[in-house]
Amino acid sequence: MSVEQITSASEVPVNKLLRPALIVSQHSVSEYSTFLRHLLVGLAAESIPAVLVCPAGCDVDSVTAPSVEVIRHPAFDLPLMTHQNKRILIERLKKFKPAVLHCLCESKALFSRQLAARLDLPYVLTVNSLRKRWWRFFISSKRCAKIIVPAETIAANVAGIYPRLADRIRLINLGTFVQETSGCFRRGNLVATIVTTHPLEDVSEFENLLAAVRLLVIEGYEFMLVLAGSGGAERQLRKLLTGLGLLQTVITVGQVRPRRSILAAGDIFIQPVAGSAFNPLLLEAMSVGTAVASCKGGVDDLIIDGRTAVIFDPGDRLSIKAALQRLLDSRDFARRLADSARQYVRENHTVSRMVSAVLGVYRDAQDRLKS
Repeated sequence: MSVEQITSASEVPVNKLLRPALIVSQHSVSEYSTFLRHLLVGLAAESIPAVLVCPAGCDVDSVTAPSVEVIRHPAFDLPLMTHQNKRILIERLKKFKPAVLHCLCESKALFSRQLAARLDLPYVLTVNSLRKRWWRFFISSKRCAKIIVPAETIAANVAGIYPRLADRIRLINLGTFVQETSGCFRRGNLVATIVTTHPLEDVSEFENLLAAVRLLVIEGYEFMLVLAGSGGAERQLRKLLTGLGLLQTVITVGQVRPRRSILAAGDIFIQPVAGSAFNPLLLEAMSVGTAVASCKGGVDDLIIDGRTAVIFDPGDRLSIKAALQRLLDSRDFARRLADSARQYVRENHTVSRMVSAVLGVYRDAQDRLKS
């Protein structure tokens, strides 16, 4: 007579209990693709099954690992199919048997809350940007076990809006791989290359930067500014460049993929305006060894004057000019700054530490709902 072997939860390998379902938006895949890929590869390396729930038309081929199951929602992008699409998603997730949900974009927070309730699961929410306020039911105090943030400024913002959930906030630095050698001014006497990446939605955000660039050109500095981005203000930007006589100095290249390649081609990376969201490209620029010029304000945790960047006032063209001039005048200083930033990233933003911390959050989330 054969005896059926019953394995208790305590006898199951820990990694087998961690079955996360990651919920992403088009924005999170586009803007945080590098870090999403690192996380999914890290889960695969730990033999942790994972499923990725993404919009129907979202291109996730570059971020998913072979072992990651992809569920596209809605399955049928047709009118009057909302109920059927939700049913299909629930059935597919039940088949996968996730132990925790992880919402990686604030725009999917309410959807993730509802999904967690339907599946009777805990969920984790990643918040990457500052907010003035949120909807009353944005976060479930019962099911949202942890709130992951990539910066202290965002942690303080969330704690201010949701003081009762402050103990659930977990700061996890986004992880990246640091290039072994810096590319900053290590190409002989080639013309300096300055790179900036910013959406082309409001041409006024570029006016002071381009005015500073014009002043440098007038003074005889030779360099090229590469502007990577796209948006509705492309035509106005072109007119502005024409009016300033900068068509030979400024090159617009649209959305280049992978963006790390264009960052690595630059000597200087400039962040022209303060952002309300964590800028992953600023971290990537530091990791590949470009000298950074940036303004303070918004989510500026990475900006440490003299250690990771030189600082300027975004509203003052002369301040922007002085910051760029400092890097262009002394290439040795620029290289030292780039090396210092690379070392900072190497010490504080490792992929292994990020993956390990996220796994710890998943375990805590499961334990919280059980208690």
